Amino acid sequence: MRNSTAVGRLAAAAMLVATAMASGAASAQEEIVIGQTAPYSGPLSALSVVGNTHKAFFTRLNEQGGINGRKIKLLSVDDGYSPPKTVEMTRQLVERDNALLIFASLGTPTSAAVHKYLNTKKVPQLFVASGASQWADPAKFPWTMGWQISYPAEARIFAKYVLDTIKDAKIAILSQNDDSGKDMVAGFREGLGDAANRMIVRAVTYEVTDPTVDSQVFDLKASGANVFMNFATPKFAAQAIRRAHEAGWRPTQFISSVSSSVATLKPAGADAARGIIVTQFLKDPADAAWKNDPGVREYRAFLEKYYPNGNPADGFGTFAYSLAQTLVQTLQQCGGTVTRERVMQEAANLKSLRLSLLLPGIEVNTSPTDFNPIKQARLARFTGETFELFGDVIDASMARPAKK
Repeated sequence: MRNSTAVGRLAAAAMLVATAMASGAASAQEEIVIGQTAPYSGPLSALSVVGNTHKAFFTRLNEQGGINGRKIKLLSVDDGYSPPKTVEMTRQLVERDNALLIFASLGTPTSAAVHKYLNTKKVPQLFVASGASQWADPAKFPWTMGWQISYPAEARIFAKYVLDTIKDAKIAILSQNDDSGKDMVAGFREGLGDAANRMIVRAVTYEVTDPTVDSQVFDLKASGANVFMNFATPKFAAQAIRRAHEAGWRPTQFISSVSSSVATLKPAGADAARGIIVTQFLKDPADAAWKNDPGVREYRAFLEKYYPNGNPADGFGTFAYSLAQTLVQTLQQCGGTVTRERVMQEAANLKSLRLSLLLPGIEVNTSPTDFNPIKQARLARFTGETFELFGDVIDASMARPAKK
C-alpha cells in the first residue's frame, strides 16, 4: 500500500514537472530562463551592445535579489544576423534550454525567421528589438510584441516634418532590401499622402551583404534631390553620410532610429553628419542637458560598474537598458505565477509606465489589442557632438496628412 502511494506521489510530481516545462513555468525556487539571439558577429555586430548591456543588467539585477525572489538566467547567443542561424539557436533555447521566453532578439529578418515558430509553440517573443510593423499583430500573432516606435510610425513623423517645413522638397530614399526597409518607405509614403509620387524623385535599396552603398549614394545625388531619407542600418548609414558629403551633396538628411546613435554618426565625420534629423524617445546620456538627471546618473553608474566597456553616448545601450526595465516590470506584475501565458497577459497590461531613460512626456502603454508599447517621439538634430531636441512630443498616430 505504501509502495503504491509512493508511486502515485512520484507520478503526480512527474506530471507537475511536465506541465511546468510545457508552459515554461518557473517555481519560486527556480531561476527564470530567458533566451536571446544577438549579432555579436556579422554585418550588424555594432549592435552587440544590446546583448552586452542585457548581460550586465541582469547581473546587477541578480545581485539585488532578482525578481520576486527568482534569479534571471539570460542565455544570449550569437546568430551573426543570419536568419538560418537564428532559427537554429532559437530552437535550442526553447527545446533544449526550456527558455520561458525569447527577449529582445535583434533584427527584422532574423526575428521574422522564428516568428511563426514561436507563436506555434506559444513561446513569448517579447519586446523584439526591431521597429517592424509585424510585431504588433495580436490577432494573428498573440505571442509576439515589439517595443520601440514602429518604423512606419517613425517615417510618418519624418514625412510630416518635410511637408510642414521644406519647400519644393525633392526626396531621395536609401533603404535596406528587407521588411524593415520596406516598412520605413511604406510609412513615409503614407505620411506624404497624395504628394508622395510627386516629391519622391529616386528610391534605391541595398543588400545587407553588399560591401558598400557608394553606387547607391551617387545614384541618389544624380537625381537632384534636396532631401535624403537615409533609412539604412548603422554601417551603411555611416557610409552613406560620408560618401554624400565627399561627393558635395548637401541635402537635408534624415536617418532612422536604428542608426540614430552618436556611435554611428561620429565615425561618419562631424562635418558630414552635422544637421542630420532623427526621432528620439530616449534621453541621451552624452547630452549635457541630462547631466544631473537621476535616470541618466543611475545609468552612467551602472555602466561604470557593470559594463565599463559600454559607451554612454551609444544610444543602443540606453535602448537595451529600457527594454530590460520593461521586461522587469512585466515579470514583477506576474507575481508568483510566472508562465508563458501570464507573461503575455502582463506584457499586454502595461499602463502609463515611465522608464528612467524615456524622454519626459513619453511612456509605455499596451493592451490586449495594442502591441505597440512606444507610440511617441520627438525630433532632434545632430550638432556634430550630440543631439538637440526641438519641437514637441509627437504622437505617431497624429503624424498623418489630412485626408482630402
